[in-house]
Amino acid sequence: MKKLTVLMISLILILTFSPLSKADIEVGTAPQTVEDVFKKEVDGVKVDSWITGLNIPWHLSFLPDSKRALVTERTGTIRLIRDGNLREEPYYEPEVAAIGEGGLMGIAHHPKFNEQPYIYIMYTYRNQAGTLYNRVTRLTDRGNYGENEEVIIDQIPASRVHNGGRIAFGPDNKLYVTTGDTWNRTIAQSMDNLGGKILRMNPDGSIPEDNPYDNSYIYSLGHRNPQGLAWHPETGHLFISDHGPSGEEGLHGRDRIKVIKPGGNYGWPAKIGYLEDSQYENPLIMWPQATPPSGLEFFDNELFVATLGSSALINIELTHQGGYQYKVEKIERWFAEGNYSGVYGRFREVTKGPDADLYLLTSNRDGRGNPRTGDDHIYKLKIEN
Repeated sequence: MKKLTVLMISLILILTFSPLSKADIEVGTAPQTVEDVFKKEVDGVKVDSWITGLNIPWHLSFLPDSKRALVTERTGTIRLIRDGNLREEPYYEPEVAAIGEGGLMGIAHHPKFNEQPYIYIMYTYRNQAGTLYNRVTRLTDRGNYGENEEVIIDQIPASRVHNGGRIAFGPDNKLYVTTGDTWNRTIAQSMDNLGGKILRMNPDGSIPEDNPYDNSYIYSLGHRNPQGLAWHPETGHLFISDHGPSGEEGLHGRDRIKVIKPGGNYGWPAKIGYLEDSQYENPLIMWPQATPPSGLEFFDNELFVATLGSSALINIELTHQGGYQYKVEKIERWFAEGNYSGVYGRFREVTKGPDADLYLLTSNRDGRGNPRTGDDHIYKLKIEN
């Protein structure tokens, strides 16, 4: 099992809460060698509006019966879609604190749903003292509604920004949770804090015995605001998206895609970007311009990334080169003419449906976008090979 090194402990002690600047961080380069290609229209891709009138949708989960899907609205409602129709009645409404980027976020279903019909959700709340936290709970599915909410993991740091929020079951049937640094960057390096991490747990919320750190939920650390999880269909490696230091003093952009090694430290806030002979793990991709990435999905061995401010669905072609090494062969920004001029606006999530089509959630009503007619949408993308 891995333990904290003296160097890591020293970093935790010397980092302060003062504004971050270029002088405080080791800034590396972009590891990819290909340039992004913009495609306002994509040959062989048909886009249809599937669901309209949602209020800041965050995460979509198709249930195994193939007739139902659940979508979270950040304001605090789980909506049920049955046979392609959005039901007016809420599926469930937890008591959330929908403040800033916080609120109702991730959703997932138990990997053995037919035997254990549990729905998992992650959301922001206030305790009796008024302190903001994030938690993961689970519901029992009753068809048209959920009930019997149980807490799986609690007191994950929360704030108006940088909450992470994505949850998903991996191919190992473990639940993975992304957590942000809550604009308190030092916690990303603290093993005594759940913020700025990828967490891994059993479906009942207990700590797996094969986690990389003894008696700890922490699967990897050194992240800023990870919002996407996806597993490579052939290697089984975990890929995540993470927001870069836009908003920090003197820094901008540098949003990243990472391949996660169990127990890996990805450097935030000590370093960002690719560095030769770094003591930290390097990203797979880093964009110099602001490209805040959110949901991830693999489709036909290509990685798709839903992006917010850059308003594009990014298509990435990869070649596995052994171990945790991948070569980026192609990056295309679909439905966009430039860095911040997308056809459909902000995208929060991309996921594959039971019909093998891709589904894309917009986030134009979150206060940072420009709502279009019918927003927010779930779009259905049919990709013809």
